[in-house]
Amino acid sequence: MDNQRNLIVAVLLCGLLLLGYDAAMRFFYPQAMAPIAASPPADTPAERAAVRTPGIDTPGQANRQVDLATALSAPVRVPVEAPRITGSVNAQGAQIDDITLVDHRQSIARDSSPVRLFAPANSPVQQFARLGFLVNGQVATGADTLWERSGGPLAPGSPVVLTHRGAQGEVFTIRFSVDENYMITAEQTVANGGAAAIVTQPFAAITRTSATATPDIWNIHSGPIGAFGGVVSYAVEYDDLGRGAVNVPAGRPDWIGFTDQYWLSALVPDPRARVEGSFRGLGDSLFRADLIYQPQTLPPGQQLTVTTRVFVGAKESRVLEAYERTLGIAQFDKAIDWGWFYWFMKPILWLLLWLFELVGNFGVAIILLTVLVRGLMFPIAQKQFASMAAMRALQPRMKALQERYKDDKPKMQQELLALYRDEKVNPLAGCLPILIQIPIFFALYKVLLLAVEMRHQPFVLWIRDLSAPDPAHILNLFGLLPFEVPTLLAIGPLAVLLGVTMWLTFRLNPTAMDPVQQQVFSIMPWVLMFVMAPFSAGLLLYWVTSNILTVAQQSYLYSRHPQLKAAAEKERLEKEKASARARQEST
Repeated sequence: MDNQRNLIVAVLLCGLLLLGYDAAMRFFYPQAMAPIAASPPADTPAERAAVRTPGIDTPGQANRQVDLATALSAPVRVPVEAPRITGSVNAQGAQIDDITLVDHRQSIARDSSPVRLFAPANSPVQQFARLGFLVNGQVATGADTLWERSGGPLAPGSPVVLTHRGAQGEVFTIRFSVDENYMITAEQTVANGGAAAIVTQPFAAITRTSATATPDIWNIHSGPIGAFGGVVSYAVEYDDLGRGAVNVPAGRPDWIGFTDQYWLSALVPDPRARVEGSFRGLGDSLFRADLIYQPQTLPPGQQLTVTTRVFVGAKESRVLEAYERTLGIAQFDKAIDWGWFYWFMKPILWLLLWLFELVGNFGVAIILLTVLVRGLMFPIAQKQFASMAAMRALQPRMKALQERYKDDKPKMQQELLALYRDEKVNPLAGCLPILIQIPIFFALYKVLLLAVEMRHQPFVLWIRDLSAPDPAHILNLFGLLPFEVPTLLAIGPLAVLLGVTMWLTFRLNPTAMDPVQQQVFSIMPWVLMFVMAPFSAGLLLYWVTSNILTVAQQSYLYSRHPQLKAAAEKERLEKEKASARARQEST
């Protein structure tokens, strides 16, 4: 009866785990929000005054939505035709507000459009960078300023120059250039052609809506980001910036902007100039990152030039590292929020990318990574099995000590420790391989979650995106039945393989345990099958491969330690007999 009661308790606990897990997964592993139209910022004089940064005007467009196609067809635009980004620069306002990524698509569909990062103000995906100047504390080049343009299209080796003449004889120039990846460089120059000295401040700003942002969860930072004084700040959230709220991080800005799961838009100031960076809430889901250079007095006939860079692209680890190395942008690779295990995740990603370049398939690269990891752990596993064999040999003496000192627990522990020391046996040796695998498993999970290099990477057959959950579900006959499977029951072939291979590993490695432990461990593989199903297919592929290698490794090591296999088989038979007797007694 006790065993039956324990089994019922174990089943109920597993059921509660499954029911609660669906809600937990929606919180900790939400799906990305679909792009939606965001409300335009309020544009009354009072509201504009409340949300303006001193010296930088807030563009307003009379509270009207802008049609994207119409906005991008304006004749004042200069095309951008770089190897990895395309779009245009808007000569009205000196705005970079039209950027799409050549190498990244919205979905895995063949006709999917490229990922759009920048779009004009008041369009559904509004996000844009604007550059300009202040003179004597006032905006000299506003959002409606029409600049003269020369050159184009903007491409590597083909710069574009915007020019505007001020009312006091100033000449403002912005020279845009672009590299082979995602960096646009803007040389901002102001020449004082007037009769009196002026006080000038170049500025740059990125404005974006949070309506299309990646959800910010416990292991993914989405929102304002930057490096200040050589330290990357992930502390500021969209929710911290209400209408008119301003956050000025301590330290000189090395770079500042906004991050999503895979994408980054950031401003990099001139390293030679004094500058201040801040984040600001504009209201109605709009936010802005500002760079304002410190005031400089410019006598007649003098000019001032600062170089501001605008990064708009994918957070590819190697590209960010190259910019950090060649341009001296401090901590730029940490725009990817690796977290505490940064030192461990980077080698995992580096090894995966190297294997991918070697074999050309990320799924195969994950399998090879698993083989390498298990190969490195094989000597540890040999010691584990040798320790298990020694522990089996010591079982009679251990039981004798337990019987002799059953009424004196401290003395029994002392005698057992002395026995382990004399026989050179470590009872915790079996835990070491598991402990080593935990950081590897978490590192791979984080890499699959954050590394854009693995986004939309196929494996074989139906698995066309290793960074997404297994799309095949048994309950709807792999898509043949026209209904969406609930997350709780979305079990695919990879999850089933996970459950089966884990059951085999438990089956091949029986250990001494009470009936309740036996029952829980017999149910655990199938509970984990449901728990792990919503995770990325690449993570399940790693675990399934690891389980298969574990089974093969156990079979090999059992052949090397026949006494351990014999003892395990004997123990299993004894437990089956005891269980049968218990069932007979209960009936």
